[in-house]
Amino acid sequence: MTDARGLADGGSDARGLADGGSDAADGDLDRLLTVANVVTSLRLACIPVFVWLVFGAHQQTLAAVVLGALGATDWVDGTVARRFGQVSTLGKVLDPVADRLLVATAVISVVVVGAVPVWFAAATVAREALVSAAVLVLASLGARRIDVSWVGKAGTFALMSAYPAFLLAHGPAPWQLDVRDAAWVVGLIGLVLAWLAAATYLPVARQALADGRGARER
Repeated sequence: MTDARGLADGGSDARGLADGGSDAADGDLDRLLTVANVVTSLRLACIPVFVWLVFGAHQQTLAAVVLGALGATDWVDGTVARRFGQVSTLGKVLDPVADRLLVATAVISVVVVGAVPVWFAAATVAREALVSAAVLVLASLGARRIDVSWVGKAGTFALMSAYPAFLLAHGPAPWQLDVRDAAWVVGLIGLVLAWLAAATYLPVARQALADGRGARER
């Protein structure tokens, strides 16, 4: 699913860039109360609701629906920010924080209930950690913005579809077997695409770093 997320494939588009590719006016960046920020805040607020549904209310099906909705709406806040000129400094921070918290919470929760094996979750988290670290390092070194690839977007979308499906399929009902099979197909495809995207970013990242340094020297 960008400003600080170019490698993160979080699914939502960058808040740091307007449609024309330039940053929003400096005065606008200080705004706190925007529709985009409200959407992001609501997504953040729903994360503990999801955890409560899983471990407190034991409403597995409803929790899977909430998780699926949170993953499916990942693009909404960034799109609203761009389209309606609501790019803000708070949004630049809040949006990626919400995405990373959602992924971490989803993976850990689904593993704890036993709906997905540890190795699959570890491969998902390791990729997220690697990409997030790369984003921070590149940003600190002044690299230019890197566009999210369609491979990365597809991988993230597949994984965020697979985890709710794994949770929904965790049980003895006959219909859950079919959902589990579908979750494995989608999840494995998503995992392969996500790691493939991370690998293909290596040469792009080197060029972005060189371009960023060159721009500062001019």
